[in-house]
Amino acid sequence: MEIKKTLRTLFILALLISNVGCDQFTKGIARQKIEYHEQISLIKNYLTLTKIENTGAFLSVGNNLPEPLKTILLTISPLLILIAAFFYVLRVKHLSNLSIAGICFVIGGGIGNIYDRIQYGSVTDFLHIDLVVFQTGIFNMADVSIMTGMCMILFNLYRRAVSADDTMP
Repeated sequence: MEIKKTLRTLFILALLISNVGCDQFTKGIARQKIEYHEQISLIKNYLTLTKIENTGAFLSVGNNLPEPLKTILLTISPLLILIAAFFYVLRVKHLSNLSIAGICFVIGGGIGNIYDRIQYGSVTDFLHIDLVVFQTGIFNMADVSIMTGMCMILFNLYRRAVSADDTMP
């Protein structure tokens, strides 16, 4: 039983480290190789690289808040929530592997962005998708981790709800 617990913990740590590592690696490349507001087309104009520094949250929400409030809302509070989520995923035994992975993706992405806020005072964003009928804001790999993790969690909840409906008389 102890081996299973150790493997589970190693799985969690590996997911966290790989998410934070991928995020920080790609942001490092963007910081070094892309000029601010430069536009580099990767796939025609559907996927472009363009570097900005975001002092707010998602889509620059909170960008103009006073600094003490911004620190509380965008750094301290999320950090406390991520710590709680980390202990939750470590301690709760009945979580599915999909839920564990989803929570780890969210935590890893959150750590990547909080690290940037603490280290640089802003978050480096550099990816933009424009599919003509659908266009994103500029984002980074931490945001991809967070969104992927949330999709995994929601899919798992949906899957559980559907299977619970199937077992009802």
